[in-house]
Amino acid sequence: QERLVESGGGLVQAGGSLRLSCAASGRTFRTHAMAWFRQAPGKAREFVVYVGWNGSMIDYADSVKGRFTISRDIAKNTLYLQMNRLKPEDTAVYYCAAGTGSRWSREYEYWGQGTLVTVSS
Repeated sequence: QERLVESGGGLVQAGGSLRLSCAASGRTFRTHAMAWFRQAPGKAREFVVYVGWNGSMIDYADSVKGRFTISRDIAKNTLYLQMNRLKPEDTAVYYCAAGTGSRWSREYEYWGQGTLVTVSS
C-alpha cells in the first residue's frame, strides 16, 4: 500500500512563492507516475502537473505553465511542487497522487490527504 503525505501549504500574498512536498512510501517513484492535482472551493478537482515514472515526461496544465515546477528526489522518496508568481485563483487544496500518468484523476490510484494553499490578493 503506497502512502503519500503532503506538506508545505499555507497563506501567501499574490506574487509570492510556496514549495509543496509529498513524501511517498515504498518504491512509489520507481514504479508510478506522480502528479499534483488541486481542488478549489466549490469546484471539481483539476490537473496541475505530472511527471512520468522515469522522469522523462512532464506535462503542465496551461494555467500553471511557466510558474510551477515539479521535481522529485528519488533518494528521499519526495515529490515537490515549486509554485512561483502565485495568483488568488491558485487557492485550492493541493493533492499528490501516484498512478499511471495522465491528466485524468481516474488514472491515479494513490492519493495524499491534501494541503491547503491560500493566495491573498
